[in-house]
Amino acid sequence: MKKLVVITGASSGFGAETAKIFNANGYPTLLLGRNTAKIKTLPLDFTNVLVDQVDVTNYAEFKAAVRKAEDQFGQTDLLVNNAGVMLLGNVWRQDPSEWQTMLNTNVMGVLNGMQIVLDDMMAREGGTIINMSSIAGRKEFANHAAYVATKMGVHGLSETVRGEVAAKNVRVAVVAPGAADTELLTHVTDEEALATYNDWKQSMGDGGKTLDPKYVAQVVYQMYQMPQEVNIREVVIAATKQDS
Repeated sequence: MKKLVVITGASSGFGAETAKIFNANGYPTLLLGRNTAKIKTLPLDFTNVLVDQVDVTNYAEFKAAVRKAEDQFGQTDLLVNNAGVMLLGNVWRQDPSEWQTMLNTNVMGVLNGMQIVLDDMMAREGGTIINMSSIAGRKEFANHAAYVATKMGVHGLSETVRGEVAAKNVRVAVVAPGAADTELLTHVTDEEALATYNDWKQSMGDGGKTLDPKYVAQVVYQMYQMPQEVNIREVVIAATKQDS
């Protein structure tokens, strides 16, 4: 029997597409998100799927959901820390509460997930964690200061923990997508920053078409399919016409 895959932020975008590809290949999955109704509309065979309403910033809630799935499907072999928030704005104008929202979800949520599964993975000397970051975790983007800070944080914590658990045969990896057709922008409150971002997307041509999330999901799946002794530590993936 295939091993348990846990995916956060599974209601849309990268998380939903990752859920589809693992489901299609017969993996038991725990799909976590705040909008469980939307997860339940995904075109999945729900025979081996658990769906739970979880805010990844709530450690106890997150842990309880994972343990419940493990009681049914066995130990978590792959955790995809995908849940994230992107709220655009510059430092001198953005509401600090938006910084905290991004820090809580994008950094603390990832740390929560990692701690919940790592003790067991190290004890059995196996398991994989893939943290969803961004190209914004590698370079600057205007109106992205706090978001960039959180995603650089994801890169830094992932590389640090990878080094700490490598001797236990546990893989920690990062996927850093470029601009993609997801719902990340739907919560942006700064209309000027949003307009600037959309103008930048349009400058790429093709009607502002960016990366299809299904290709990011394919990368996650292929990284996981490598033998346990092989860790693809980081993949950066973007639309070919994205030049930054």
